[in-house]
Amino acid sequence: MFCISWSRPLITSQQMRAARALLGIDQKQLATLAGLSLPTIQRMEASEGQVRGVVDTLVKVVTALERAGIEIIGEHAPSTGVGRGVRFRDTAEGRSSGTATSILYDRAPPAPTAGQEE
Repeated sequence: MFCISWSRPLITSQQMRAARALLGIDQKQLATLAGLSLPTIQRMEASEGQVRGVVDTLVKVVTALERAGIEIIGEHAPSTGVGRGVRFRDTAEGRSSGTATSILYDRAPPAPTAGQEE
């Protein structure tokens, strides 16, 4: 039996769509960048959750996104990037991954003042 070490992060359909949005590209442009067909990208993005498919195809998509400047961040994985980014506050299991900070100021949100509702 062989053990395959996956050195690149796996990707979800939601991450693919978000990455395209950050890059401002459509599915056809991603297909071109990855050297894949448009129907392949459409099928991958239409899947629920983790994208499944031929490993070579997944690697092509992740590599194309990384070359374009995207960092794919896995569940419970730290980011190695230095730029701004987005990620879910809650894990896939619905648990909070940490304390909330303000997305506008990179610090904790201000406490409500007297008379303000939370």
